[in-house]
Amino acid sequence: MNKLSVKNFILLTIAGAVNAFGVTFFLAPVKLYDSGVSGTSMLLSQITPEWMSLSLFLLILNIPLFLYGLKRQGKEFTIYAVYTVTMYSLFAYLITDVFPIDVSAASPLAESDLLLCALFGGLISGAGSGLAIRFGGAMDGIEVLAVIFAKRLGVTVGTFVMTYNVVLYVVCGLILQSWILPLYSIVAYMAALKTVDFIVEGFDRSKAAMIITSNPNEVAQRLSEEFGCGMTLIDAKGFYSSSKMTAIYFIVNRFQVGKMKSIVHEYDPKAYITISEIANVFSSNADK
Repeated sequence: MNKLSVKNFILLTIAGAVNAFGVTFFLAPVKLYDSGVSGTSMLLSQITPEWMSLSLFLLILNIPLFLYGLKRQGKEFTIYAVYTVTMYSLFAYLITDVFPIDVSAASPLAESDLLLCALFGGLISGAGSGLAIRFGGAMDGIEVLAVIFAKRLGVTVGTFVMTYNVVLYVVCGLILQSWILPLYSIVAYMAALKTVDFIVEGFDRSKAAMIITSNPNEVAQRLSEEFGCGMTLIDAKGFYSSSKMTAIYFIVNRFQVGKMKSIVHEYDPKAYITISEIANVFSSNADK
């Protein structure tokens, strides 16, 4: 409990406000649907009596899920997540029922343009969800269910969430007797998903290069001189030739990849290089 941060609460408040803005200004007015429990809450608020609002369903559905996952996720996460959903619900209520803004029939900014509403609703709500995740909370309880039940069902967390959303959009299509809005909702979902990745993992992901070479000293020395950073050398052996090789593990950014390839092949034209994208790089001062 001592790890709770005032800064995180402030940023989670902003995250809730941003998410509420994206949903209530762009998605809900034209009956597009968010993903997960948020999308379920939007659907239920449309087919139930008027007093059962979006903000009410957000609390009713999300908070029990976070509390259910308390043991698995820990107190810190649960407190942050419950707080984030409460802020999301509060700002959604303020926008729809308190502020002098009409969001009942069309988006105040994009009117009834479904594509604009899907794109901007997804981008903005995704930014809110990404901020929530980055600062220790969560905007949707479906991820908690995924963590708990995915392994028991023999699927990945991503597959569990995707399956839930597919079922949600199919149900929306059956209830509305139209597939246009669910299809545009998928556009919003994909926009939100990419935005969450950018917010959580950064706009400029690093690249991990694995270089298999027979001239490790020359290659490593030149890379170190050019980029001014360290690398890891791993002893390796060719399967067919049984010749001794060295694997160099090296982190670069996307602007350095071309130069790195040129340097490696200058010293070893037969070097084998694989490059993979990584989200985060951590280093300890103790290692320096």
